[in-house]
Amino acid sequence: MLAEALGVTRVSLDTVRYGYYREIGYDDAHAQQLRASGGVAAISPYWKPFEAYGVERVLADHRREVIDFGAGHSVYEDPALFERVERALAPVRNVVLLLPSSDRDASGRALRERTGDVVAMLSEAQRHGFWEAAEHFVTHPSNYALATLTV
Repeated sequence: MLAEALGVTRVSLDTVRYGYYREIGYDDAHAQQLRASGGVAAISPYWKPFEAYGVERVLADHRREVIDFGAGHSVYEDPALFERVERALAPVRNVVLLLPSSDRDASGRALRERTGDVVAMLSEAQRHGFWEAAEHFVTHPSNYALATLTV
């Protein structure tokens, strides 16, 4: 809705990410193997360096669009990866964190309610750790540190 209101294109990082990831050696087969063996908890650490690179690349390629990060591209446990993303976002005036509630726990509950039907369609391996990861993404402090505006 924001992109439409501004009359610009919306770019979803979740949609374009794999093209960027592959530029630096992302291995689809390895990622699938990790997901199959341990779900989100197993694949998330593998994704993180690729996610930081994806943020850097999408910001370089799309200067005048609304960029939708999805969930994971703003959450980093590794301080070096967080700093890379923070540097990439530094020139961006409006970094918006959009949540269903100002209460972090309520936002986590809302996420669970809104995605229940989608999660039910996932395989058992894909569901493993999904809720924990989703709530972690919603409540993680790096989201709040990167945002210039929380709505």
